[in-house]
Amino acid sequence: MRLLSLLFMLLVSSQSMAAANGTLIFGRGGDSVTLDPAVSTDSESFNVTDHIYETLVRFRNGTTVIEPGLAETWTVSADGLTYEFKIRSGVNFHDGSPLTADAVVYNFMRQIDEKHPGYKLSGPYPYASSQGLAKLIKSLTVKNGSTVVFVIEKPHAPFLAKMALSAFAVVSPKALEKFGPELARNPVGTGPFKFVRWDKNQKIVLAANDKYWGEHAKVATLIFRSIPDNSTRVQEMMAGNLHVMDNPDPNSVVALESRMGNKVKMEKMAGFNVGFISINTEKKPFDNVLVRRALAHAINKKAIIDTVYNGYAVEAKNPLPPTSWGYNETVPAYEYSPEKAKALLKEAGFPAGFETTLFAMPVPRNYMPDGRKAAESIQSDLAKVGIKINIVSYDWATYLKMVSNGDHELAILGWSGDIGDPDNFLFTLLDK
Repeated sequence: MRLLSLLFMLLVSSQSMAAANGTLIFGRGGDSVTLDPAVSTDSESFNVTDHIYETLVRFRNGTTVIEPGLAETWTVSADGLTYEFKIRSGVNFHDGSPLTADAVVYNFMRQIDEKHPGYKLSGPYPYASSQGLAKLIKSLTVKNGSTVVFVIEKPHAPFLAKMALSAFAVVSPKALEKFGPELARNPVGTGPFKFVRWDKNQKIVLAANDKYWGEHAKVATLIFRSIPDNSTRVQEMMAGNLHVMDNPDPNSVVALESRMGNKVKMEKMAGFNVGFISINTEKKPFDNVLVRRALAHAINKKAIIDTVYNGYAVEAKNPLPPTSWGYNETVPAYEYSPEKAKALLKEAGFPAGFETTLFAMPVPRNYMPDGRKAAESIQSDLAKVGIKINIVSYDWATYLKMVSNGDHELAILGWSGDIGDPDNFLFTLLDK
């Protein structure tokens, strides 16, 4: 059930300029789950790994235009089945080992080939699975020592863009073989920052890579502080203890700008994301489509937009956000109608309603600034049609694992697009 598409908001303190030659502190709503990009699915993990690791190709800042990354050039065959990537020479991983075409092949094979020696060193690999790479990639070889050749089973329009996905960043094979699953806490890439330390649920510290092949970082130290409570994060910003923070509570933005004036700047743009309720259709009574439709009619989405998002969102009518080129404006939204919800529940055999559990997100995301507040609003709405909601929550890593395992009945979740292509929403979220 789609709920909302939200604006992305970022608050930047004027002190960020003062930190240009020193330390930049970034305040965020949750800790990373892992620092191994191949096993990650959450943006809090990728927000950090994107500074440590690199992909074959990448998106030009602020666009979905593909530009060179660890591959300096590439070619695509006329039939769309063969992709050749020329790997940059002279690039080293943070542990000193060289980036090679073999290292690139190792990284992909460890995610898609169960017989590969790297496959069981970590995993499972959710992005490789959700993107269908094992079925899509027919062969993967090294040509002339410095060129990686992908042959795919059939033409696949978003293939090149998928090579820019954070999950397919290249890690040091030497480090992976040394650390195995513990690579998640000992990341080694080729990126502009090197890992220093991780104080769980507090901060992750990175240092500039002075041997980086590209443009060097503008700060010597980058610190990601985890501050789940929205009000505390804003207070830290106001006290000057943060240079940047993301996903501010929309209800506090006006007050913060009013109090800090030109000391803080809010960057705001239409978000490429959707927030939704994940309904486990393998558990009764949610295997009944009438019950699912009843939920859609029973939830007052406009009230959630007004109170949880302070108006910084629009009602989602599609699995895609309005900023996607695949968005269909003509699709009608489910109207808020408790009467229709009650009628559907009666038709489904639940005239008196039922009792169920709703997972409330423990961390703020760009698509869901306050999971608990949204859950309480949903709880109130569903009570009006006879559905009793018990709200539960867990730490973020456990939350994601339980939903992935299907341990939930209802769960608040969302998705931020990775590559700008509708396939990234439709295939990732709806394919089995």
